[in-house]
Amino acid sequence: MIKKLIDIKLIQKVMQESENDYSIEVNDIVFIFATNKGDNYASEMFRASIEYTRSNGIKKEKKSLIIKAEPLSEGLQKDLITKSELFTTEMNMIMNTLVKMNELVKPEACFSGRGLYTQIKPSLLIMEDLAPLGFRMADRLNGLDDDHSLLAIRSLARFHASSVALCEKDPSVKQCYTHGMFSANQPKEMQMFFIEGVKNLSKEMVNWPELDPKIPQKLEKIADTVFEKASKANIFRDNEFNVINHGDYWINNMMFKYNDKNQPIAHIFVDFQFSHYSSPGIDLQYFFNTSLNDNYFTKNEQKLLEEYLRTLTLTMSRLKCQTKAPTMDELMKMYKDRAFLGMMASLIILPIILVKKDESMNINELMDASVNGSVVYGGKSFRKAIVKRLPIFDKMGFLD
Repeated sequence: MIKKLIDIKLIQKVMQESENDYSIEVNDIVFIFATNKGDNYASEMFRASIEYTRSNGIKKEKKSLIIKAEPLSEGLQKDLITKSELFTTEMNMIMNTLVKMNELVKPEACFSGRGLYTQIKPSLLIMEDLAPLGFRMADRLNGLDDDHSLLAIRSLARFHASSVALCEKDPSVKQCYTHGMFSANQPKEMQMFFIEGVKNLSKEMVNWPELDPKIPQKLEKIADTVFEKASKANIFRDNEFNVINHGDYWINNMMFKYNDKNQPIAHIFVDFQFSHYSSPGIDLQYFFNTSLNDNYFTKNEQKLLEEYLRTLTLTMSRLKCQTKAPTMDELMKMYKDRAFLGMMASLIILPIILVKKDESMNINELMDASVNGSVVYGGKSFRKAIVKRLPIFDKMGFLD
């Protein structure tokens, strides 16, 4: 299907411009899926393995690129992604905003791979492949441990700090990122994904004897209003400390590089479709509630917040930001004010992350709870985690 969008002529143009060598001639391209089912939901991703020659036409060289395309098959996934304008947001981040943010922090850090080509209709984004540079995803089923979590939280703090510096230099950047995943402006399809997800989960929880039966009843009652409440927690507040949030900061939207002892030594971000200018509490809640090993999360939340603030403050100082970094009290207030988003991530995103790899589904399948409810929500890891979290969310008043 990707061959309908891309031919040798286009790839040759991309290669010539990215290598600044117009003698490049592409001889062959092989396309394979770049992610497994369940690893990516908001696009179709392919790896293009390219064979090419330069001026003399004798020595064959090879390179791989990542191609990200909007879904081509009709259905909920295509409607949701097209109407949400997710590709517009990501293209702007990759081709403009992140180029400037990377420039601010280099050589100490790099937030993203290079964007090489964009196309509006149908939406298409071609990027450098990070795998040959040594980056790979962590295991979503196990969650992040201490080494991974510290790398990820420091990287997030630098990302946020550099966005502050950039927005000081060019305040118009803020206007490019006004939505986010839980924006009230998201189309009906996006909102229904979360609303129906809460309803489906409440039906499944009725059969869980270890859970207070009042909790699934409460969830069912609030289901129709959850997205509206999330959009209020998501909203930009001018009197707060604000940053460009990644917006979908979960374990599969980051990659790590490892040393020869298999210890993570570098971190990079991928997938910027929900980037959003607002409180850093949004990224923090989403990250903590989706990506950490559950036992680690409960014991190390405060430690990670302190490390985030330490790195944020140091980076803002190094970048000579005029904006003041928040105090710990101010950060904790912003974080707690966005806790409803953490609950939404726990209820809807976490079960998808923890579905066994051989049972992973696409968005259309996830919405069909009559068939898939027990698969999505019945996994041992998710059940164990959410049973512990729901009484906490209930005490916070989120289920009323």
